Amino acid sequence: MVETRPEVPMAGVAMTAIGVAVVRVLESDRPDRLYDDPLAQVFVDAAKRGFVETEDGGERWAKLEALADVFYEGRTLSVRLVDDQVTEAVEQGCRQVVVLGAGLDTRAFRLGLPPDIRFFELDLPELFAFKEPILTSVQAVPTCDRRVVGIDLRADWAEALRVNGFRPDLPTHWVDEGVLGYLSRAEALRVAETLTELSTPGSRFGVVRFAADERPAQYSDLRRLVRADPEGERELRGLGPDAQQWLEAHDWHTTFRSWADLIAPFDRPNENSTDVGFIVAVRT
Repeated sequence: MVETRPEVPMAGVAMTAIGVAVVRVLESDRPDRLYDDPLAQVFVDAAKRGFVETEDGGERWAKLEALADVFYEGRTLSVRLVDDQVTEAVEQGCRQVVVLGAGLDTRAFRLGLPPDIRFFELDLPELFAFKEPILTSVQAVPTCDRRVVGIDLRADWAEALRVNGFRPDLPTHWVDEGVLGYLSRAEALRVAETLTELSTPGSRFGVVRFAADERPAQYSDLRRLVRADPEGERELRGLGPDAQQWLEAHDWHTTFRSWADLIAPFDRPNENSTDVGFIVAVRT
């Protein structure tokens, strides 16, 4: 078999997808793992080769791995919680799943979703230029109807979604694992407005709620690694602290689940306050 060597995303938000894949590799190697993701190792191996072949890539790869270790405990639990949200949404009637900023997501392959589920992955074209050849090279086959949409969320992604077979009349589960936090508040709200327009009653949307006053040093380190604009650290990003109120005002019924309650079934460290967790919104 000919070795696949796609171009590795080494800057910008697309690069964070590699860090999350490193986290999933670490979790999959544990005997008490919360999930198993063999494809994550394939992505990480390909990404590491690409990094170490560049002038400062070896150093940047070491920093990426170090940051993955720092974020590991919280990020790996988040992966499992989103897994559970997707499974629950499908069981409760959602026939479409849309992952915003999908990165190197592998849920279409590893969650055992039914073949009639349409699973849309939205992310930048350069991310899929790296991801898709690797999946093809290992002959990865999704269990559901997986569809890839390469587009920037600041563009007209709704039309691109429709062109790829999205049906607004079917209940949809919308997944955001943090990509809205890289958008300005105005941009994130436009995404929320668009997905609201595309959501029929019964659709679901999981939104992470962070502690508004926390800006740990590791987030600054992450922004420097992906070479994001440092000025953006002073700008309010994502849906903001009033996300739950915004959703309620736009015909979503919301329930807040604290991080502590969500991870209680797992024997993992919990250092987060009860203000942090997931807002689960259901379209009315």
